[in-house]
Amino acid sequence: MPTIRFKLLYVLIVLEHSRRRVLHFNVTAHPTALWTAQQIVEAFPWDSAPKYLLRDRDAIYGEELRKRIHAMGIEQVLSAPRSPWQNPFVERLIGTLRRDCLDHIIALNECHLRHVIGRYLSYYHDWRTHLSLSMDAPNPRVVHPPEQGRVVTFPELGGLHHHYERLAA
Repeated sequence: MPTIRFKLLYVLIVLEHSRRRVLHFNVTAHPTALWTAQQIVEAFPWDSAPKYLLRDRDAIYGEELRKRIHAMGIEQVLSAPRSPWQNPFVERLIGTLRRDCLDHIIALNECHLRHVIGRYLSYYHDWRTHLSLSMDAPNPRVVHPPEQGRVVTFPELGGLHHHYERLAA
């Protein structure tokens, strides 16, 4: 993602497949294998590491990352070279994040981009529906009957998106 001063920023996302939840994300201007390895450690604190980690063959995943993943007891599953369809959930999330959010803003710096993505992911987890989740959000929502009140709109991301709730009369 380019900033207002044309500096490139990179975003790392760790996604849980079952409910399409983003477990961890971070932004940097200088991604290194050591930085990426540290992000994996931060994504899975204590004993919360998954059994498998599906990833592509990007050069950013260096020896340091492989050592940390092995030390955490995680088995790596590598997708085939130049085969984004082998990890469709992350590819879909990246496209959604770009279309729904990043294409509509100009990031000022790392901190600003981190804030914007954090706000979007809050909306994504709590309100954005997914066909594969039976039109539910990654964080399950309660369905309110019409008798509960009128529908009210709440702006998200400065009005870029909205969510709707029923409020008691």
